[in-house]
Formats: sequence, C-alpha cells, structure tokens
Amino acid sequence: MSHYYTDEINTLVLVSLLKEHNIRKIIASPGTTNISFVGSVQFDPYFEVYSAVDERAAAFMACGLAEESGEPVVLTCTGATASRNYIPGLTEAYYRHLPVLAVTSTQHTGRVGNYVAQVIDRSEQFPDMVKKSIQLPTVYSEEDKQHTVTAVNDALLELTHGNAGPVHINLITTYSNGFNTKELPKYRTIKRVIDKHYPDIPNGNIGIFIGAHTKFSKEETEAIDRFCESNNAVVICDQVSNYRGKYRFLANFANSQGKDLGTRYFDLIIYIGYIHGAYINFVGKELWRVNEDGVVRDPYQNLTYVFEMSEINFFSHYAKEKKNNTIFEHCMKVTNDLHSKIPELPFSNMWIAKETSKKISENSVLHISILNTLRSWNYFETPNSVLCFTNSGGFGIDGCLSSFIGSAKTNKDIEHYMIVGDLSFFYDVNVVFNGLPNNVHIMLINNGVGTEFKNYNHRASYFGEDANSFMAAKGHNGFKSPSLVKSICSNLGIKYMEASNKEQYLLVQEEWIKKTEKPILLEIFTSDKDESEALELMNTVEKDVNLKEVLKQTKVGKIAKKIIKGR
Repeated sequence: MSHYYTDEINTLVLVSLLKEHNIRKIIASPGTTNISFVGSVQFDPYFEVYSAVDERAAAFMACGLAEESGEPVVLTCTGATASRNYIPGLTEAYYRHLPVLAVTSTQHTGRVGNYVAQVIDRSEQFPDMVKKSIQLPTVYSEEDKQHTVTAVNDALLELTHGNAGPVHINLITTYSNGFNTKELPKYRTIKRVIDKHYPDIPNGNIGIFIGAHTKFSKEETEAIDRFCESNNAVVICDQVSNYRGKYRFLANFANSQGKDLGTRYFDLIIYIGYIHGAYINFVGKELWRVNEDGVVRDPYQNLTYVFEMSEINFFSHYAKEKKNNTIFEHCMKVTNDLHSKIPELPFSNMWIAKETSKKISENSVLHISILNTLRSWNYFETPNSVLCFTNSGGFGIDGCLSSFIGSAKTNKDIEHYMIVGDLSFFYDVNVVFNGLPNNVHIMLINNGVGTEFKNYNHRASYFGEDANSFMAAKGHNGFKSPSLVKSICSNLGIKYMEASNKEQYLLVQEEWIKKTEKPILLEIFTSDKDESEALELMNTVEKDVNLKEVLKQTKVGKIAKKIIKGR
C-alpha cells in the first residue's frame, strides 16, 4: 500500500521546512490528534522516527538524542494532557541549551474552555521551558499559508539561534483523513546569516528600503552608496528614513500614480530600519532583512534571509566594482518628470508641503504626524541636513505632539518643526501646558475632521457624509473655531498666526520658519474636500487605471489595503 502526505497545509509546511532546515530526528508518542503529522513523516525515508509511549520519557529521550547527535530533535504528541508531560524534559533542555522542538497537536483553539473533550489551553508556556512558542492555525487563504511559512521558519531557526534551546509549536488539525499529497511541496525557506555563507545578490533591480531610522553616520551612508554603485540599487525612502546619500529615492509620489512608471518592481528588496508609515507601493520578488537583532520580521511575506549584523558590515561585504546604475537614473527621471507636471493644487496640507518642504531651516528637526500629514510631506523633498521623525512605532495619533516637544526640549539650540492635524493636536494638547521651549514651530492643519477618513481613496469614503459623525469625528474640538487655539496660545505665551487661504499663508510662511524668541504656532484652516482633491490630483498626474485597481494587483498593495481597512 502506498502512503502519501496529509492534505492539511499547515502540517505540510512544517514537514517540508523540517527537511529544508536539516531536521530529521522525531520522537512520536501515540495519539489521534497528531496523526496528520505522524502519518506524513513515518513513511518518508528522510526522517528518523522513534517511538515513546510516555511523553515525559519522550522529552528526556529528546535531550539525550540532541546532546549526543548535536542535532535538533522533534517531539510529537496528541491533544489532552499529553503535552503537560513534556514540561520536565523541556525544562531540562532549556537550561542545557538543547534544541528540542515540541510539536503538540490540538483541535481548533475556539474549543478551548468550552467543555470539548481532550482540549486544553496551550497558549502560554513557562518562561524557562521554551525559547519561543507559536500557534499554527488551519490554512484557508494565501495569507494564512505565508504566515504559516514564516512562523515555522522562525521557530526552526530559533532552535539554534544564540543560545540553543527548546521551541514549541501548537499544531492545529482538522482530523483530515486525506493523505493524498504525493509530492511534498516546497515552501519558502528563511535562513539566518551571521558571519558566513552569504548568498549571491540576484541579478536585476535592487531596492534598499529604509523604514524609520536614526541619523546615518558618514561611514554608513558611504557604505550604502558603494553598494548601490556595485549592484544597480536604489534606496527607497520616505521622510523618516533619514538616509541622505547619493541614491535616495523619495518614492511615494512616483509609486502612488495610477500608472506603473517602472519604479515599483524589484528583484530583491533589502529592508533596514524599523516600521515605516508611508505605505509605499512596491514589490520585491524576495526580501532580505538586515539588523543586528537577527529577528525574523516578514512584513510582505516574502522574507528569505535575515542578516544578523550591522548595516555597514552587510553593505561593505557586497560592495565591489562600480557599474551603471540604471534603476536610480530611471527613478530620478520619473520623479523629476512628475514634479514638472504637478497641476494647481487647492489650499491643503499637500499644497503647503509643496510650498514649504524645501524651505525648512538647514540642520533642523522635522516631526510629522501620521497618515494624511505624513503622506503629504512624503511627496516633496526636504533639505538634506534635516532630520525627520514620526510616531510610526505604534502608529497612533495620540502622542505625536508630545514626542515632538520631548525632542525639542532635548536640544534647544536646534530649531524643531511640527506638522500636525487637528485630531492629533487636540488629542495631545495637554503637553503644551507643560511649557514650550523657544525653538518650537508648530503648524496645525485644522480642517475640523479626521480628513484621512474623507479622502477619495479611503474605505470610509463609501459612506460619504455619513462617515462624519462616528468615523471621521467631524465637529469636535471647537470645529475650526477661530478663537480656541488662539486663546490657548495667548494664555501660554505662544506666538499665534493663522491662514485660511494661499495668499494669507505665503504672507506668514517665512515668519513661521525663521528662528524666533518664543514658541510659535501657525493654525491653517483647510477643508476635507480640498485635502481629498489635492491627494487625488497628486496620485493621478500619470494614470492608466484607478489606483484602487493598482493596489489590488500587488502583494504589497493588498497588505497595505488590509492594514488600512483594519484601522
């Protein structure tokens, strides 16, 4: 009788990646819930399968096998209390740094706590029992599958990462009796590179994507530039990337167009820095992450390598002889052409960014609140000596102003600028009562509503004016009161200015930017309709299809859209 692999995809991923990570030793304990896994490995000659009826003994056997062989060892058990018997052996493995993988099979986790027989809660582990614990749910979609691929790679890499030790996988089964998979599928493998076995750079266009990043040193910038010169690479940036080298490509404008301008698709994306907030639309065939923490982070579900090293060491390794840099030249040509075609914009955050971004004082610090404001200011370049920051970590509106004030108070000799929307400003307004230093320049874009939710391409636009009350919070905070913020500033010794149209703004722009003897706040009154129109005009300088259709066509676009929908 021929025996094949299970049809349960999460189990197929686990079995396939065990092979890719050269893990072959398995100790199986009897049961029903783990049949999909055991039935898939016991007839595969690659694996060495051992039997142990007592799970407690099985875990200690795994310690011995791992110690003697120097290889990771897998444990597999059924549901109910079977996994509890692994605790002593896994604790032993934890303190002896032995790579033991405990695969505990389980029914759907929604049955936990609902008096379903042989179902227990395995969501939490003792801190000195395993290094990492992951849940592997049933796979129903492509995103489910890619999440599973990433999670299994992460778990298997963790067995020997740093100090070796045990790892736990809770494998959910549907009790499928289908064992019809004749050939074990190949899934994306993630590898960790520390100081050897560097992979080859693929041929084609390379993009270095920099998320939120601290200021680069001269040496780091030069290393990135040499890499770009050697590998036909461009540095995909938003304002908070803070890379100011030769190959900076402020990508939001070009990549938000309704037409593919040849600046979105890359054979490899190298990701450095942390969470970004720009939602730049680009796609890489694969992703490499470079960070000294060596942690698996897979934002676009295409990660293949994690380089546990400094950025300067990584880029220096791959920098060789100079070549023509066609991708950077193309990106710059596209960007310059677009800027030459910008139509007349209505009075808006976008128009203000266009008129002001290049005029921000040299060697200053610019803070930008999230979403509509950050997006607008990512379409236009700022001076090379300006450092830019936003609260992209948790990515909420609640602390943008406070973060800015904290930054300004740290170095009072440097001018600090803040561009902030009205919802974010009033949410965080208490901070201004703590006293502001004289190097503070605040620009408040007050349109009386969460204009992000009123933009033409936002999910809430489906509801039209009905989005105002409970989605976009229209009418709060004095509803564009001409006296509310002015009164606050007057009572706190903050210089106040205002503008409600282009002419008024141009009259006060220079005074807001220049150094003053007291903190200054410029309140700009715009409308959500003008904000949306300005964004649409900028996104359709070049167009073939609706931008929403472009987003549907790309993996990054789909993920970004889901994130936006979930907000």
